[in-house]
Amino acid sequence: MANATTNKQRPKYLSLQAILFEIRLPLAGWISILHRVSGVLLFVSGIGLLFLLDRSLSSEAGFAGVARTLGFPLVKLSLLALVWAYCHHLCAGIRFLLLDLHKGIDKASARRSSIAVLVVSLLLTAFFGAKLW
Repeated sequence: MANATTNKQRPKYLSLQAILFEIRLPLAGWISILHRVSGVLLFVSGIGLLFLLDRSLSSEAGFAGVARTLGFPLVKLSLLALVWAYCHHLCAGIRFLLLDLHKGIDKASARRSSIAVLVVSLLLTAFFGAKLW
């Protein structure tokens, strides 16, 4: 038995290139990775958003400065990325909570819920993005 486990050659380290191009992840795996990426994006951007909120609430001139800053297209694009991160993190989080309750664990329903997370999060992003622009 010990001999069978030592004969199988497994990679010791996986490179980013192997993860992105050589290993074919199922859609549920990509949803999980995007959930983590969106969580990190929300966490990191929280400091900047709190700074903008502080400036906008400090005075009328601060509010005007923040409103002027938020009018730039690059800032709007970054806000759109944050809107996507929030929408995706929310939808995927609900999916993972349902998986923790043992709902939708089989392969077919896990794939359907992964597709639903992508579709709903992108639709919500488009809706809020239209309001943003």
